[in-house]
Amino acid sequence: MSTLRNERVRKELMRDISDILRKEVRGLEGVVSVVDVEVSHDNSYAKVIYSVLGSPEQVEKDKEIIERNTGKVRYEVGKRIRLRVTPEIKFVYSDGLEQGSRVLDLIEKISKGEIK
Repeated sequence: MSTLRNERVRKELMRDISDILRKEVRGLEGVVSVVDVEVSHDNSYAKVIYSVLGSPEQVEKDKEIIERNTGKVRYEVGKRIRLRVTPEIKFVYSDGLEQGSRVLDLIEKISKGEIK
């Protein structure tokens, strides 16, 4: 069960981590989107679920860059959010955006009559 405080921390982390990835982390080629953040009951751990929209090469490169910059992201989060302990951050890749994009392409092709 999530408390109101945990929910506020979750939303703040989601917004700040997305902003940090966009502005502070260099070398990202695809479009990186933070899909969700799951925080522990004591806010000491945060699992960041993210997705990358781009070519398979861009996705792999961006996954490596994000993993390499986990410490930097945590440091920046610590500067922005006032918590007793800055959460330990773990990034988890999800291909949800990519699957959604494929579904939209298929729907478009079906509506144009290209696929029956």
